[in-house]
Amino acid sequence: MAYIVSVGKTVPEVELKQEVTVDFAKEIFKDSFKDLDRLLTVFKNGEIETRQFPKDVQWYKQTHTFGEKNDLYIEKAVEYGTQAVMKCLTNNKLLNHEVLCEEIDAIFFISSTGISTPSIDAKMMNLLPFKSTTKRIPIWGLGCAGGASGMARAYEYCKAFKKAKVLVVSVELCSLTFQHDDTSKSNLIGTSIFADGVACTLIVGEEVDVASLSKMTCVPQIVDTRSNLMEDSEDVMGWDIRDNGLYVVFSRNIPSIIKSWLKPQAHQFLQEHQLTLKQIRHFVAHPGGKKVLDAYKEGLGFTDEHLEISKEILIKHGNMSSVTVMYVLEKYLERSIGQVNEYGLIGALGPGFSSEMLLIKWKEAY
Repeated sequence: MAYIVSVGKTVPEVELKQEVTVDFAKEIFKDSFKDLDRLLTVFKNGEIETRQFPKDVQWYKQTHTFGEKNDLYIEKAVEYGTQAVMKCLTNNKLLNHEVLCEEIDAIFFISSTGISTPSIDAKMMNLLPFKSTTKRIPIWGLGCAGGASGMARAYEYCKAFKKAKVLVVSVELCSLTFQHDDTSKSNLIGTSIFADGVACTLIVGEEVDVASLSKMTCVPQIVDTRSNLMEDSEDVMGWDIRDNGLYVVFSRNIPSIIKSWLKPQAHQFLQEHQLTLKQIRHFVAHPGGKKVLDAYKEGLGFTDEHLEISKEILIKHGNMSSVTVMYVLEKYLERSIGQVNEYGLIGALGPGFSSEMLLIKWKEAY
């Protein structure tokens, strides 16, 4: 078993209201679509109010090479990533005392929006006092599913090393992948929902003294995880990699896939633990968009109450790919929503097409 004991996040400094991004899209796509005014309703219908980025809107109106954008990705990923790590390790709302970088045994680094070798986790280790023997596990290409997947892999690490303290750092700067020459509807929709964010989650093994570490009276324990890959679904979501960089692939069928495909996967997973979806009190869901949240309700039977925090994060921050589920998780922990013996699911969907689920159960911190 493993416990989730802290989350820290970094919110990029430039906040744009959705009305500003609509004006941006009008200017960029004015010659691309005959029915642009009709298509622009996706900005309002998505119910996102604000999103955060590392640069102001004028920067995005200019064209930049893949190299320029990737250099900025590396710079900001290191800056924001180190901030999120320290916020996680010193979160006085969740922790009784600071966890030192020297105590961390492994770092799982998650991203899909930029490239760096050595990976960003190595660059962060050169700025923060981690042990030189800290294990590094960079994971690239899982898209929106990456945050949940990273936590699942950290859980498996902690099962093997029961005294381990592990960080999952997720960095997504989706705005740096924007392509001026991409006149696809996928790019327009992506422009309406994707945003930037960074988060870090601390997961510890079952032999760590959680009672002295955590301020929470109830701590979420990861019970099990499940990954599912849909066959022959590579065109549903992902990147088309070209000379200018990353071009978004985003199928309009994603909500219908969730409704028809995800429920049997969730049902089978829970059945292995003698549980049903009705027994899941909390759904820590990656809010891919309003239609995705609606699909969760229709396909899995969850209510507005189950998805309240996910919707709140979507409204305030947009879809930050793999990071978003950690923003949702932070709210669950800081608001002490889970009670003893209640079950929850952490869930996200990503390229492949794939799903990542973690079954969690709130336990007394003793």
